Amino acid sequence: MSNKKKFDLPGKTVERLSKYRRVLFDRIGEGKINIYSHELAGMMNLTSVQVRRDLMLIGYSGSQSTGYAIKDLIEVIGSIMDSNEGERIAIIGMGDLGRSITNYFKGKREKLEIVASFDNNPKKIGRKIAGVPCYDENEMTEIIKNENISIAVITVPSEATKLVAQKLLQTGIKGILNFTSEPLTVPEGVYLEEYDIITSLEKLAYFVNK
Repeated sequence: MSNKKKFDLPGKTVERLSKYRRVLFDRIGEGKINIYSHELAGMMNLTSVQVRRDLMLIGYSGSQSTGYAIKDLIEVIGSIMDSNEGERIAIIGMGDLGRSITNYFKGKREKLEIVASFDNNPKKIGRKIAGVPCYDENEMTEIIKNENISIAVITVPSEATKLVAQKLLQTGIKGILNFTSEPLTVPEGVYLEEYDIITSLEKLAYFVNK
């Protein structure tokens, strides 16, 4: 476990901190050294008040004359968001979505590493897909424990979601990101994040046509 300083942050604040860091990395790439709250807010479609409130929650404040030091702010966010050892991730279901997620995420974060994938297709098992070993789903318990995997990303067909989740919970997994449209219920002590693209598109369609 990490020895980093603990903050009891709301989920939405954690989401924004992740997005702040991503934007800040881009600004460093452009050669910027400092950034003001209103600049960060403008890039995120937020208010500067919201940005300052979030950063105050993690004990970071800027200067009225120079704003926030970008590298320092990235380090502070990292000290809160990342564990010292990092987290190891497994993808469950190496279809098109599973491969796309693996390819996209590769190398994006030093402290988050996809180290294994699982599928029930014999043509995929035993191969490396997107640079990640693919194992039989029946090996999940053994591999997840041996590889010290703490997070699983589910990208299987919706009808298989609950069965896969049951298997994952038996492995002692600590976090699940569910990319299917089938909602899950997990016990206390397991963090669940669900992303349903159909709901997101329907939400967009509602506001577009409002």
